Parts: sequence; C-alpha cells; structure tokens
Amino acid sequence: MSAEPSVSVVIVNYNGRALLKECLDSLGAQTLKGFEVILVDNDSTDDSVAFVMAGYPGVTVIRNPTNLGYGGGNNAGIRAARGKYAVFLNNDTEVDSRWLEQLVGPAERDASVGMCASKILNYYDRAVLDNAGLLMYRDGIARGRGRLERDAGQYDREEEIFFPSGCACLYRREIFEQLGEFDEDFFLYVDDVDMGLRARLGGWKCIYVPSAVVYHKYSATTEAYSPLKALLVERNRIWVMIKCFPWSMILASLFHTLLRYSLQGYGMVKGRGAGSRFVKSGSALGGVAILLRAYADAFAKYGIMMAKRRRIMSLRKVDNAAFREWFRRYGIGAAELALKD
Repeated sequence: MSAEPSVSVVIVNYNGRALLKECLDSLGAQTLKGFEVILVDNDSTDDSVAFVMAGYPGVTVIRNPTNLGYGGGNNAGIRAARGKYAVFLNNDTEVDSRWLEQLVGPAERDASVGMCASKILNYYDRAVLDNAGLLMYRDGIARGRGRLERDAGQYDREEEIFFPSGCACLYRREIFEQLGEFDEDFFLYVDDVDMGLRARLGGWKCIYVPSAVVYHKYSATTEAYSPLKALLVERNRIWVMIKCFPWSMILASLFHTLLRYSLQGYGMVKGRGAGSRFVKSGSALGGVAILLRAYADAFAKYGIMMAKRRRIMSLRKVDNAAFREWFRRYGIGAAELALKD
C-alpha cells in the first residue's frame, strides 16, 4: 500500500470489563498505524467505562444511556468515526498483530470491494475455525463458513465470499452513507447478515482475507444456545427475507423452512446440531413457543419492514438472477445448517 488508510475500529461493549484488556492490548500491537479505536458502551453496569478511560486514554469512549444492542451500538460508533473504513470488532476477541494491515488490503486495491472478512479462529483451540465469512440458507438463516472445522489450510485463499461475520469485519463508510446504517430493530443477531446482504444488493463485493486473523471467545458476551438467541435469530431472519429477498424466493422459503424444522427436530432426537443443545437447556415445547412468538413479533412490524424493503429495492444495483446466483455460490444446505453445531 502506498499510504496508510484511515481506519476506525468500533467495539460495542456491554458488561465486558473482563474481556476488554486482551482485546484492546492486541489492537495496541497492530503493525498498521494511524487508526482510531472507538468503544461504544451499551449502558454497562460493571466498571468497563472507568477501566478503559483510565487505562487507554487514546480510545474514544461513547456511553449510550440504554442498551442499544449490536446494531445501535455500532451505529453510534459509525457516526463518531472519522475513518474511510469502519472496522467492527467484538469485545471477546484477540487480534493478530497484522490483522488491520491485512484486512484493509483488498479494499485499498479494488474500489469495488466494500466489505472484508477476517479468518476467525476459536480462541481456546486455535486449530479450529470459528468462521471464514458467512454462508446463507434460503430462508434467511446464516452459518459460519467452515465453522468448527480443523484449520488445515482449506480456507487460506483470498477470495470473494457472500458477506462477513460481524465479529470482525471491515466496511467502507461509503456503504452506510449510500444504504443506511445497521437496522436497530434487530437488536442482536442477524444484523450483520442484513447489512451484508444490503451491501451486496447495493453492488458491493466482499473479500475474505485469510491473513487477517482473529481469535474469538464464541458467545462470551451472550449465551450460545439461549432462548433469547433462538427467538431473535428466528424473528430477524424473517425480517431479512422481507427486506431483501425476491418475492419468488420468499414464497419458496416456506418449503426450505419446513425442511429445516424437520431436520432440526430429527437432530433434537438424535442429539445433533444446535437444536439438541437448545433442548438440553429447555424443552421441545419451549422451542415451539419461541417459534410462535418469533413469528408474532416478526409480523407485528411487517409494515415497517415493507417500508424498509421499498427503500432497499430503490437503491439496489443487482437483479434477481444475480441474487439467486449468490445462493448457488455461497448457499448452505439444510442438513449442514440443522445437524451441525
């Protein structure tokens, strides 16, 4: 690179005091210089803010008066950011010293690249992948590419992918100016899918950067298989479809969703997949109740989501054929989605 890019790293925090030192110290060791770090605190009740202000005077701290979730927290960071690129990083991470330098490379070299994805490894077993970007099922559910696979170099090629995980990713700020910010109605989960899909519809590419390495303590801030997560994921994936999918794929998604539910039910019986993990902490009847509430909550804001759809479609730069092609290239099958952890 001929010149260092202008980068703003945004970290959303909620009661993450125990996680922040390792995350911030690893940012302090970056080979890329001249970037800013913005910590957005979502009304923590621990001493997160005092800890950062006392120990990291170079970090800009934004205090939200309430918990605005992932999207609302990141939006506060975007509005304060001065960089050409907005980089979003979970607080439960440690980053390699060359992470930022490598992550910005594809965007600096190619103006059509709007998003860059990190290679995210499991913090506790660094030979295991957390994800190498995201794949998407035909009803709006996403899963990490390569999740829980042993890292044997199978994802060591820089290449175009669907969109990045919100755990550790780069966006051009121009995307938010063009298409709007994260959807704060989502609160938690799937908001990165929504933003990535909207960016794709806006004509932007995503590049996976295997040399931009992050170590992630999966669900250290939130529970991995909690009823709240199940509710929000199911509700929010419906909103993604309403906002972004062609109508023909929305109608077809009914079949794909029923297939997914069937396989998840099978997985619960056989002890396979995330569904079985959820049942261990709850019950099958509890799962049905969560589904019913997710659909009720989703369609309670149908009118709002339709208004958002109209704006997204007015800004789109790709046709339905290209949209379907993404799923052929970057889609995930029902069995892999339902029966793997």
